[in-house]
Amino acid sequence: MSELHVVATIPAAPEHVDAIRAALETLVDATRQEDGCLAYDLYESASAPGVFVTVERWTDQAALDAHMGTPHIAAAMAAADGALAGDIAIHPLVPVVEG
Repeated sequence: MSELHVVATIPAAPEHVDAIRAALETLVDATRQEDGCLAYDLYESASAPGVFVTVERWTDQAALDAHMGTPHIAAAMAAADGALAGDIAIHPLVPVVEG
């Protein structure tokens, strides 16, 4: 079985950075408890403050799909409604070089 690596970017509007940060911190705690979650880390870009980045590892696509349907994802999306400076971008990653 091959792990699934995912990076997501969440650009908060400047006036909503603190609220988005708080919602994402709550999301991290809940997500780390999910079956199939191997790692879920939250960062804020040093070069673009207010842009949050999740770096994720899942057992497989089914685990990521299940994550996207959880109540804590719905709550984070509700908190983000009207508070973003752009679109959330979710990037499942494909290895270029296996190693």
